[in-house]
Amino acid sequence: MSKTKRRALRHAGGWACAAMLLLAMAACQRDVVDPAAPPAEPVAAVQAMARAIADNDLVAYARLSVPPAQYAALEQAWSQGHSRWPLTELPLHDQLLPMLQALSADDGSQRLQRSFDRQLAGQTTAVRQAAQSMGLFGVQYLRHETSFTSSQQAHYVQVVETLAAWAADAPISDRARARASIAALTRAASATGFSTDDQLQQAGMAASLQRLGPFIATLKAVLASYGLDLDASMRGIVGDILSQQGDNALVRLQYPLAGQTISLQIPLTRREGHWYLTRTLADTDALLRNAGAARAKAEAESAALIAPAAETGDDAKPPATP
Repeated sequence: MSKTKRRALRHAGGWACAAMLLLAMAACQRDVVDPAAPPAEPVAAVQAMARAIADNDLVAYARLSVPPAQYAALEQAWSQGHSRWPLTELPLHDQLLPMLQALSADDGSQRLQRSFDRQLAGQTTAVRQAAQSMGLFGVQYLRHETSFTSSQQAHYVQVVETLAAWAADAPISDRARARASIAALTRAASATGFSTDDQLQQAGMAASLQRLGPFIATLKAVLASYGLDLDASMRGIVGDILSQQGDNALVRLQYPLAGQTISLQIPLTRREGHWYLTRTLADTDALLRNAGAARAKAEAESAALIAPAAETGDDAKPPATP
């Protein structure tokens, strides 16, 4: 399996995990959530967003993530080249287009299969050792990373350990499975019709998300074929409210991941009568402020260019001598 293929699988995990965790700044808790209890309104809002991703409906996910007026403003910012939200909320979003380019290349399938045969086919022990090593490295990195809180660090360590254990036992070196995965990924990438940022801008936000939905579905299906069912994780989210003060709430969520139960805390904010992830609102508020500033700057620069031309036009000429 080539670096591109490994990157594609890693990105699949990143996309789906990001959607599943809904971009939470999380903390690890061990208390049990009662899955039979009716979900509180903030928990139900998170579950609805997760179900949209499980259904591969990226437009629905985007609409559920922000208030309607903000969604419309984000569409405008996309069309003007100031935003690629919600794609930018996902891990390694800057690698999405390179991944699509590599997978949809004319010789992409053959090149990826040759790389797999040369590097990983039948290398079960080597793959297992690599997964274990990457897991250990990831945990050590997280434990020495000072930008995380202790609760965030604990949650991320749990996720890394769980995914490393899954990867160590997954049939990644299976040649027939890799051939089927490569074929599915290359077809799905080609079907998007995207390889440049200009193409995303021309399509617009909603159309781009619609066309990327089947590609995300394929990424998740590939992971499921290796034993990592992220749709089941997203559909299995349960939770309860830890605290609520006015329009702010802190919820505890739990979801299954590769045979383990992961627990985290997410702050939510009520805006215009509905609950949204606090971090998503903060991110999109900042994005739209930056987009507004960029538009204002472009308009000022355009006006500055027009002004000298106007001064040399008919209005700037002295009146004719009688």
